[in-house]
Amino acid sequence: MTESRETVLERAILTLLRPLVRLVLKRGMAHGQFAELVKRAYVETARSDFSVPGRKLTVSRVAVLTGLTRKEASRLMQPDDGSESEGRIRRRANRAARVVSAWVEDENYHDGRGSPASLPFDSEEGPSFSSLVAEHGADVTPRAVLDELVRVGAVRELKDGRYRLVERAYIPLADEAAKLEILGTDVSDLIASIEHNLELEAERPFFQRKVAYDNLPASYLPELRALLADKGQKLLEELNKEMARHDRDVRKNRKRGANEEAEDETDEQDRHRAMIGIYYFEDSDDESE
Repeated sequence: MTESRETVLERAILTLLRPLVRLVLKRGMAHGQFAELVKRAYVETARSDFSVPGRKLTVSRVAVLTGLTRKEASRLMQPDDGSESEGRIRRRANRAARVVSAWVEDENYHDGRGSPASLPFDSEEGPSFSSLVAEHGADVTPRAVLDELVRVGAVRELKDGRYRLVERAYIPLADEAAKLEILGTDVSDLIASIEHNLELEAERPFFQRKVAYDNLPASYLPELRALLADKGQKLLEELNKEMARHDRDVRKNRKRGANEEAEDETDEQDRHRAMIGIYYFEDSDDESE
């Protein structure tokens, strides 16, 4: 008998939730706190995606949409505590990632071997970290970007005061809080992409592919990881270079860095965000066909 769409959805949600629940249990989050966050997500999504144009979103409508009581809906619709928003987290990470990518790709910031050069923070002559941020950082201060990159372990200060890039991508190694922020933003984008492709009326599905095998020997996995690290990083750097050519903030900052007059190209009605990600996973497969 064909399963109902609701049954398939429930099973998919349960599968999705298991690794998330495993993660929060490891970090001491009990069900009550998790359930409160789910309620807040329901309310915030109802507010942002299910409002009626031209009409104020009422407590009653939120309660109907979410299944929460009017009392709970009213409480959760109150202003938050001022904590950092998802948009601010994305912008901070995106700008830091943009600077790292430019450091890897821009020949003006390479040493004699073609590798990212160690840079002074400021320099009256020659490249510096400040000039790198001025050209690629999208209107953020060099100190703010440097503090973020040092915080997550992507940049290290040398004894002579210069700064060395130790990671070719914005991958927080030393800061669990930054990794958890990426958990929220990156997984959110992946789920939103799949949700877009599930819509029957979607005329332009987003690219969503994977390759998987379930009977690989453990001895092969290090070779596979190395292959992905090489080819995946090269592909992302190629795509980054292409996307940067069309990003208006990057073009404007490059003109400023070259002391050229920068035109204001920003059209708030034509501002779009695109994200391309690659991920790898492995585990022991105890199931046999």
